[in-house]
Amino acid sequence: MVEMKDGKKILTTPITEEDLADIHVGDIVYLNGSMTTCRDVAHRRLVEEGRELPVNVRDAAIFHAGPIIRPLENDKFEMVSVGPTTSMRMEKFEKEFVKETGVKVIIGKGGMGPNTEYACKNYKAIHCVFPAGNAVVAATEVEEIVDAQWRDLGMPETLWHCRVKEFGPLIVSIDTDGRNLFEENKVIFNERKEKAIEEICKHVSLSNSNITIKSTFHIILSYPIIYFITLSEPRPENFCHDSPGGVCF
Repeated sequence: MVEMKDGKKILTTPITEEDLADIHVGDIVYLNGSMTTCRDVAHRRLVEEGRELPVNVRDAAIFHAGPIIRPLENDKFEMVSVGPTTSMRMEKFEKEFVKETGVKVIIGKGGMGPNTEYACKNYKAIHCVFPAGNAVVAATEVEEIVDAQWRDLGMPETLWHCRVKEFGPLIVSIDTDGRNLFEENKVIFNERKEKAIEEICKHVSLSNSNITIKSTFHIILSYPIIYFITLSEPRPENFCHDSPGGVCF
């Protein structure tokens, strides 16, 4: 079920294909109901070893996370902290995982790739990002840990089956059309990057083999981040800036 409450779009398990039809990349949603933490080893056991998941996640949600749990009496547990882990580590498993389990919402950190795009488009699921750095806040949105399976894997990898209330905010990064917010944003970034480089280079003076940059910035591109390094003096020949993807002058 999907509903609007106090300006929030809330998904409640069990989630249907129709519930996700009008949810698109960039939307912010919240989750009520069933969510299970499920990360590296659980994916590997199901996909590579052919083992059945001991928790039913069909039409529900999984969370790529390794929580901190406080044990209570009578085999009960309390969620202390539950922050997202990097979803891309599960990328090679996710297409088969979604197909086999019928999970509808995948929650994690960062983007995912073509396997997950295929799964979301063909099996009608979504991938969402939970903002990093909010693990304690996330724990307050877990009403109860209902069950714990595969405890032999240790606390981070155990399947902690939870009941959650307005769990989020969750930023939709892959929707049921297979659109990928991270990949689309990379295109926009690269377009803006080229324009920024052209503008900054207008203020860069080159002299023989030395580069002098006065009251401006030198751009070093490393991954998708632009680092601005202030250079106040001419640099010697063959000077290499000590950074990933460093530039030699």
